[in-house]
Amino acid sequence: MRVSEAFKRFDDHQVLKGVSFALAAGEAMALMGPSGCGKTTVLRLVLRLVDIEDGEVHLFGRNVAEADEEELIELRRRIGVVFQGGALFDSMSVGDNVAFPLYYCLGVKDRKAVSERVEEILTAVGLEGAERLLPAELSGGMRKRVAIARALVYRPQLLLLDEPSTGLDPITARLIDELVLKLKETFNVGVLMVTHDIVSALGVSDKISLMDEGRIVWAGTPLEWHESQDPNVLRFASGLRAVRRGERIEP
Repeated sequence: MRVSEAFKRFDDHQVLKGVSFALAAGEAMALMGPSGCGKTTVLRLVLRLVDIEDGEVHLFGRNVAEADEEELIELRRRIGVVFQGGALFDSMSVGDNVAFPLYYCLGVKDRKAVSERVEEILTAVGLEGAERLLPAELSGGMRKRVAIARALVYRPQLLLLDEPSTGLDPITARLIDELVLKLKETFNVGVLMVTHDIVSALGVSDKISLMDEGRIVWAGTPLEWHESQDPNVLRFASGLRAVRRGERIEP
């Protein structure tokens, strides 16, 4: 995946101002930054849920903006998405939630094959035997695991995660980090993760991009983040520490 000089405006607000980055197969990147800086808009551009104003988004060698409807569907079939809230169907069992994209996105008709694939992916995320449970019977961490299983069940090449640790306690959040890391290595899937969680970003990602006011203001590896004296990195990190302590952040 490659995003080149992406610009996006909503009404009078310029949300993205020339965002560029690349992500290889089997590589994980964390996209961090304060609320409203444009992180989630990047995910929406990748999926072409919104149209790009200027610049390019390339998926699997194809310019997304030039894809017709049929091509766009095929591109999206190669992408797994985990939304911030998980977006599970509350009236459907865990097994049916995970099977949904196989039946209704890929058109698989073989119920035995679907059942075997669902069982396989639930085992991979540590939820073997949970097929008959309803989402309401699951903890927050288990619901997140189901959402990840559903995103991976049709073997995508790219996984998009929108704030995967939101709403989870620190221990559960670290378990989700470990799961994402294991699945990235097991399935050789590229991972683009939007997050405020520095611990997740440092633990899961091969590289980090920090956004502010629609631009990437710093990019590097987790090691480079630890060693960085860049004012953007220091300001973001100190701001998050202040939030954890309940302090007021001065504008």
